[in-house]
Amino acid sequence: MRELQVFNLLPQRLDQYLLTQFPHLGIGRINKAFRENKIKLNGKKQPLNTRVIQGDVITLYLKEEQLEAPGKRGLDPKSVIYQDDSVLILNKPAGLPVDGEEDSLLERARKECPSARLCHRLDTGTSGLVMLAKTNGAEKALTQLIKERKVEKTYLCVTFGRPQPPAATLHGWLEKNGAKGMVYIHAKKETPDSKEVLTRYNTLAVSGRLALVEVDLLTGRTHQIRAHMASIGCPILGDSKYGNNAANRELKLKYQALCAWRLTFPAHLEGVLTELSGKEFTVPKPWYCAQVLDGTLK
Repeated sequence: MRELQVFNLLPQRLDQYLLTQFPHLGIGRINKAFRENKIKLNGKKQPLNTRVIQGDVITLYLKEEQLEAPGKRGLDPKSVIYQDDSVLILNKPAGLPVDGEEDSLLERARKECPSARLCHRLDTGTSGLVMLAKTNGAEKALTQLIKERKVEKTYLCVTFGRPQPPAATLHGWLEKNGAKGMVYIHAKKETPDSKEVLTRYNTLAVSGRLALVEVDLLTGRTHQIRAHMASIGCPILGDSKYGNNAANRELKLKYQALCAWRLTFPAHLEGVLTELSGKEFTVPKPWYCAQVLDGTLK
């Protein structure tokens, strides 16, 4: 929440005044905040065409990161899970791209460490642990470790549908369709452009139509967990690309309920990665885990 005191000498429309203070929001986001009752003028909801004058107080019930201009955003200190001279491990929120945008995890990291570079990726809608290197040597070593599948990656997700059997290792071949920005799983046979995928899952709890599932990523392909779970009739809740959009709307999921929850490093690492030897990192379990466990989400 933020309160603004108006200092205009001449009357000005409420929406235009807000645009002068927060130009990055745009009129679309301001209209959305108004519809959601998140803008108050002198303690009351007023039309956006209301004229504000000096001394008026505007209250915005928006998160600070929404009000801050993207180019100024740095890392939230709480997002730093681990760092040393070579490596940075961050907790990415759902909805934030890892790179490629004006505001991204990488750009935020580079405000603190200009030499930071990504060693792997997470989808924008997926939250959780991301590894970045601070040096060329660390980037090479981490990338090789990931390529050799020596870093264990464990995810938590909620599926729409209960996996049968409750625990299994899924095997198949994943084929990309670049034009559609999607991937397809072939469960029975390899195709010329496909790559082998292995996904191990274990159902932790069920609630109505939903299941809380732990997933170990044995291979690391684009959209692997999302597509592989969808291929057995249990898409990730909130996934608009591979999931059940009617259920997503009903349960009000904005992003897929998928979190890169744990990273486990092998013992006896050497060189720039020595400090990571045998270490395990986790992030707090997302809100949807508790809601499946207590039956609130079902």
